Amino acid sequence: MFVFEEINGKKVLKSTMLEGVEHFFTTRELPLFHGDKPELAEECAKNCEIVKNFLNVKYLIKPVQKHTSNIERAQSGMDFESVDALVVDDKNIAIYLNFADCVPVILWDEKLNKGAIAHAGWRGTEMHIVPKTVEFMKELYGSKPSDIVAAIGPAISKERFEVDEPVFLRLMGCVDRDGFWEEAGHDDKYLIDLKLLNKIQLEETGVNRIDLCGYCTYDCNDIFFSYRKECGNTARHSAVLKLKERKCQ
Repeated sequence: MFVFEEINGKKVLKSTMLEGVEHFFTTRELPLFHGDKPELAEECAKNCEIVKNFLNVKYLIKPVQKHTSNIERAQSGMDFESVDALVVDDKNIAIYLNFADCVPVILWDEKLNKGAIAHAGWRGTEMHIVPKTVEFMKELYGSKPSDIVAAIGPAISKERFEVDEPVFLRLMGCVDRDGFWEEAGHDDKYLIDLKLLNKIQLEETGVNRIDLCGYCTYDCNDIFFSYRKECGNTARHSAVLKLKERKCQ
């Protein structure tokens, strides 16, 4: 279940399934990355300071996203070029990735207290960015899929994500199940549910505790940014993650 809360009077969206970790999805009220709107750069810089103060961290780390399946471990003082997923184990830093229709996925290993954020557009989904992030956590930390909780945040809905046949055929090979698409009814076009497709990919890795957000960024463009709705002239909303300190048992 997703609920709205506020940071300094600005709306953010949170998953009730991730109560054990500090996280949220920003809205138009709290952009952290200006994207194609350089006039918002100053506002975004101020908002980053608001978020750092709220999370009590010195470092708020983001990668340069390029629709890849590249994954890195977040560390302070490092730059991440062409990276579309970050894992985090340092409780003194926060990470964020940016979105405007693509699927944001936050992962949290509640047993080991390790986390990740992945950026899954259709290219990243085709390249299995989210399952690869789960595998990265398994290899780096020894995470078990049964211990991982996932929140799939606001993204474009199936009704608004129309693709041509070549893209459709590429996405058809992403999973062993069906039900995430339907024919658009004209010109060999198809409607793809990217959020559901990433949910299926997660289930195929063994992750079964998944919170799936119902908000469509295109239809809820008054709340979130939408690359398609705004014809590319848009900023970004973000998925933010910080691990909490745990008391000794």
